[in-house]
Amino acid sequence: MLIRDKFREKKPLISFEIFPPKKEYPVDTIYETIDDLYNMVPDFISVTYGAGGSTKGTTVDIASYITEKYGLSALAHLTCLTSSKEEITEILQALNSKGVRNILALRGDYPQKVDSNAEFPCAYSSALDLIKHIKQEGDFCVGAACYPEGHPDAKSEHEEFTYLKDKVDAGADFLVTQLFFDNEIFYRFMEQAQKYNINVPVVAGILPVLNKNQVEKIVSLTGCAMPKKFLRILDRYEHNPEALREAGLAYAIEQMIDLMSWGIDGIHIYTMNKPDATREIVNRIIEVRGALAGKPS
Repeated sequence: MLIRDKFREKKPLISFEIFPPKKEYPVDTIYETIDDLYNMVPDFISVTYGAGGSTKGTTVDIASYITEKYGLSALAHLTCLTSSKEEITEILQALNSKGVRNILALRGDYPQKVDSNAEFPCAYSSALDLIKHIKQEGDFCVGAACYPEGHPDAKSEHEEFTYLKDKVDAGADFLVTQLFFDNEIFYRFMEQAQKYNINVPVVAGILPVLNKNQVEKIVSLTGCAMPKKFLRILDRYEHNPEALREAGLAYAIEQMIDLMSWGIDGIHIYTMNKPDATREIVNRIIEVRGALAGKPS
C-alpha cells in the first residue's frame, strides 16, 4: 500500500527505521529483527541506504522481504549523490518489480574512507532532482527529508523553506524529520512550514537514547539541540547504564505522547535495529494513539 494513502485512514501513523547490517555481520540478523518488529503492527518500515549507496543491493532485498513476506509497506531509502541516472532507474525498476513503491528520496553522502580524488557517477546533486526523476518512473509514493533545526547547507531560513516547498511541489507526498529532542523546536518549524504552504503530512523522527556513547555520536553527526531536561538525565545517570536506558526510553515516550497530543501525522522510530527497546515504547504509546483516534475532531 502507498504510504500517502495510509494518512487518509488513520493518524498518527507509527513506523520504524532499520538499517542493513554491516558486512562483518550475517544478514540474517536483520530478518530476525524484522520478524520482531512485524509483531508490533507498524504502518510501515523504512530501510536505509548506506553512504554512497554502499548497501543498495541489500536495501532492495530487505525492503522486498518486508513487502513480500508480511504484506507491510516498506519505505526504501534512495540516494543520488553517487549514482548515475541509469543506476537510479534500475533500482526503481527492481523495487517496483518486488512491489515496493514507497521511496524516501535523499541526496545522500559520499562513502567514508575514500580517496579524495575518487570520482563517482553523480547524476544529481540534490534530492529535488531525484524526486523529479522518481516521479517520471511511475506511480511511486515519495517521501522527503526535512530538518526542524535547519539543514547545515542552508544559508537562511527562507532558503531552507523555499527548497522544502520545491521538493513538495516536485512530488514529495510526505516529509520525515531528522531526529530532534526538543518538541518546541519542531512546533516552531511546523508554524514556519505552514507559512510557506507546505501542507503535506509530516512524520516526526524520534531516536530513543539508550547509552551515552550514542548521544555523543548523535550530537557530533547532527548538531541537534539538547534540552536542559534531557541533559539532566544524562548527568544524573551517566555512570548507570541501566538507569540511563530506562530514563532514555521514558524521555522518548513522553516526547511521542506530547507530539501525538499536538496532532502529529506520524511517529517514525529510529530503532537502531533494537526491537526490545522499540517494543517497550510501542506498548506505551499505542493506547494513547487509540484514545486520540477515538476523540472527536
